[in-house]
Amino acid sequence: MPRPLSHIRVLDLSRVLAGPWASQNLADLGAEVIKIERPGSGDDTRSWGPPFLKDKDGKDTREAAYFLSVNRGKKSVTLDISKPEGQRIARELAAKSDVLIENYKVGGLARYGLAYEDLRKTNPRIIYCSITGFGQSGPSAHRPGYDFIFQGMGGLMSITGERDGEPGGGPQKVGIAVTDVLAGMYASLAITAAIAHRERTGVGQYIDLALLDSIVAFGANQILNYFASGKVPGRYGNAHANVVPYEVFATADGHVILAVGNDSQFASFCKVAGRPELAADARYATMPGRITNRAMLIPLLREILRERSSAHWLTELEAGNVPCGPINNYKEVFEDPQVRHRGLKVEISHSAGVPCPAVASPMRFSETPVEYAVPPPLLGEHTRQVLGDLLGMRREELDRLAAMKII
Repeated sequence: MPRPLSHIRVLDLSRVLAGPWASQNLADLGAEVIKIERPGSGDDTRSWGPPFLKDKDGKDTREAAYFLSVNRGKKSVTLDISKPEGQRIARELAAKSDVLIENYKVGGLARYGLAYEDLRKTNPRIIYCSITGFGQSGPSAHRPGYDFIFQGMGGLMSITGERDGEPGGGPQKVGIAVTDVLAGMYASLAITAAIAHRERTGVGQYIDLALLDSIVAFGANQILNYFASGKVPGRYGNAHANVVPYEVFATADGHVILAVGNDSQFASFCKVAGRPELAADARYATMPGRITNRAMLIPLLREILRERSSAHWLTELEAGNVPCGPINNYKEVFEDPQVRHRGLKVEISHSAGVPCPAVASPMRFSETPVEYAVPPPLLGEHTRQVLGDLLGMRREELDRLAAMKII
């Protein structure tokens, strides 16, 4: 069955995380993704191990888990675009592609004749997405940037971490490279929107996607608090600026998350906890009251929750329709019955002769489901196939290019 983007070919000149995240999303939607990699070394993340995928004898392969996590569904073509003949081949591939994704420094591909203005001359329908740290313009456009930098610059670390003055207080980054992931997600959305526009008008376009913009946009609800009040948001640790109680509480044997989003849920919590008088107290009965009197209420709740085990609270609170949850490590995540039911771990047959584990896409379609048939490619696995089939290159020419280390 044709998938949503099965008519689309993507030329992917990106590496590491943000760009490959975007192109993997497009591959999941059925696009043919041709990943251009450096001969001999490939995408930087191929060497970002251990851990590496193990072969059937339990020995490490050369396939790093990091690379595997964002490159399924793609074809790997090795091509040295620093050389004129490699640039010519890249331009020929771009002429036969619908989308190009790149994450070079601003202006980096212009010196190779691979900028948008170069490629649109021969392919005016091309959708060209540039992913950079700071965008294509402005005083910082020339600067390189990494997720960690943007978590700080974009405000995320100012609201993440324990409160100042508390044990462990201070700024904290998120444990995932969230800026890269967000930029990849925004890039995926922007590209699919540009495809829809082109299908109506026949016109391609350029997409300027910045990591800084992405992480700032991510903070919109906290930023609007600042815009509306003039008060700069601070760190609340595991608490919430606008909802109380909404944080982690210690139990008799661990921790649970209590996420009470409205007044009726708070009343239900108090009933389950055997403290209905708290819900009747004017200081705590409403959300504004609980926010205003947070400093008095939270210590009371801490005492209550320490009296019982995590399992007790999770069972009783769920039965009382009070939002709550455990704090799972990733082993526990994939033991969760709901996670198993949703099939969030998948395995794809890999060229190394073993199944390659992967995390399923959250996109669920009733008519065009995501398929998991194409594993992350070996370096250069599809070079000859793609250049032969798409550009009509004969074996003799491919042998010549290989001898010159162009491919």
